[in-house]
Amino acid sequence: MNIKRVLTTIIGFPIVLLVFIFGNKYIIDVVAAVIAIFAMNEYIKCVSKKSKVISWISYLSVASISLIHIIPINLIKLFIIFGIPLLLLILFLHIIISNMKINFENISYTLMGILYIFGFCIFLPLTYGIEGEISGKILVWYIILSAWGTDIFAFLIGHRFGKRKFSKVSPNKSVEGCIAGILGALLINLCFTVGVNIFLGLEISYLTVAIIVVLLSIIGQIGDFAASSIKRHFEVKDFSELFPGHGGMIDRIDSVIFIAPFAYLLVTMFL
Repeated sequence: MNIKRVLTTIIGFPIVLLVFIFGNKYIIDVVAAVIAIFAMNEYIKCVSKKSKVISWISYLSVASISLIHIIPINLIKLFIIFGIPLLLLILFLHIIISNMKINFENISYTLMGILYIFGFCIFLPLTYGIEGEISGKILVWYIILSAWGTDIFAFLIGHRFGKRKFSKVSPNKSVEGCIAGILGALLINLCFTVGVNIFLGLEISYLTVAIIVVLLSIIGQIGDFAASSIKRHFEVKDFSELFPGHGGMIDRIDSVIFIAPFAYLLVTMFL
């Protein structure tokens, strides 16, 4: 067992717990922005091994996550509608203004980074900010528990019983581990649902939760493979050494951010 990995988890989990329990949507917006800035920094450093990213717009995009509950909702909707065309306009202008010193490859990596980091991270505070009978403060835990439950059970069972390799993208992952991850996430989330139904007087459907969590666990594992594919392409083991035993920020949130937009869609539609 990796002692550094265990210690990082022991220290990190209570911090996450306190922030999401006692924070508010504005604090979560800032926390999500800080996380995204660290992740973007790792992405830019990783890509710099083969290409160049336009850093100012990359950092500006993820920093803007801190403002999503301050900016009026009408402006947010307008930004979502015109954000991609505006971003492409700015990126291609860089090619023209730089007289081809910045090229199509550079803006492609830049766009990919923004879509990957900003496009996924923003749904974490958006989910937290949901208002209704079932508060976003509860719903956001389906994202966190689905990701962490999958990771923990996949690691423990896969490490001990994994025989059949799943993909060359991440050779250490096994079919047994992937299945265990889904079952583990399901178990943890159902226990969580029992708790909130009893103590908060809610009537969240266990069947609906089960279906949603299975989907989120599968999506989270795809997110894990996605991050691995990036690292494999750029020939790095971890995105950084920010968290001893765990790697970098992206290594820690790859499942969470992939799950977030789909969780936002599913919980707002069915819970």
